Amino acid sequence: MIRRFLVILTIIGGISFNANAQDPIFSQYYSAPLQINPAFAGHGYAPFFSLNYRNQWPSLRAYTTYSASYDQYLDYLNSGFGVMIMADDAGDGLLKMTKISGVYAYRLKINDDFWVKLGAEGSVVQARLDWDRLVFLDQIDVRNGPISPGGTPYPTEEERPDDVTNTYFDASAGVLAYSKFFYGGFAIKHLNTPNESFLNINNNLNGGLPLRYTVHAGAEFQLSPGNKRKGGAFISPNILWVRQGDFGQLNVGAYAGLGMVFGGVWYRNAQSNSDAVIALVGVQKGIFKIGYSYDVTVSNRLSSESGGSHEISVSFRFKEPGIDFNDCFQMFR
Repeated sequence: MIRRFLVILTIIGGISFNANAQDPIFSQYYSAPLQINPAFAGHGYAPFFSLNYRNQWPSLRAYTTYSASYDQYLDYLNSGFGVMIMADDAGDGLLKMTKISGVYAYRLKINDDFWVKLGAEGSVVQARLDWDRLVFLDQIDVRNGPISPGGTPYPTEEERPDDVTNTYFDASAGVLAYSKFFYGGFAIKHLNTPNESFLNINNNLNGGLPLRYTVHAGAEFQLSPGNKRKGGAFISPNILWVRQGDFGQLNVGAYAGLGMVFGGVWYRNAQSNSDAVIALVGVQKGIFKIGYSYDVTVSNRLSSESGGSHEISVSFRFKEPGIDFNDCFQMFR
């Protein structure tokens, strides 16, 4: 029992009441591209709808994340528009976050084979803390843990905040450059460094939510052409680097499609620590696409008893007649 409460304390320590937290990031980031870079708005040209679910370290009941997004390109405006809703649950309901975003991207044609997109995102975020479920260090008895032999929690000297809900505005921006064979992008989240704190003390010491820097790139190599009845074969090596405050991660791997079947393998490194190997498998038929991935924990700092991480993505791409994709975004559609 003490071990379980120490795990909870570790999770809360990573969140912090002054809220220098790390954003949730999907292993299947290509199925939730608006979450990585707002410049992806309208990447499918026709209407694109995506659902994502992530359960990280289920044995510890650590993090569960849900996302739903819709985006579409309007040719006569050279612009993509999108909306995204994300919900994140940390510590089995200890800290919940809901985020609603509006996304816009403008496309610039450099020449017949190269384009640049500029994206912006505005979000309203609400975070809610379940204060009554927190366990503080002064509540933990060496022999009994946080619960006395009589079955009641030990008292704490920590004072409950006046408001355990915090609502704030968040702004982000990004740029995306691409051709038929390669792409690269850069995004900055939390440009206004919003204050996530639940405590109205020492606000002058709180720098707000740290900026999140994202760099991503990849290429696409056609192995065999497809047609209206059968999809082709291709492979897309790619890389994703994210840095936020003291946290960072690097994903390196490849996505491959063969007809209606697709899959991929990635290695994720968390700064100097080997974190996980990500395996993906899925099926795409017509407008429908579903994928499942599992993060195999290889970190020396986290036991394999964490249960790894599970992700499911479901998307619908309503391709309009006459659209001929002249880019390298098959893995994102």
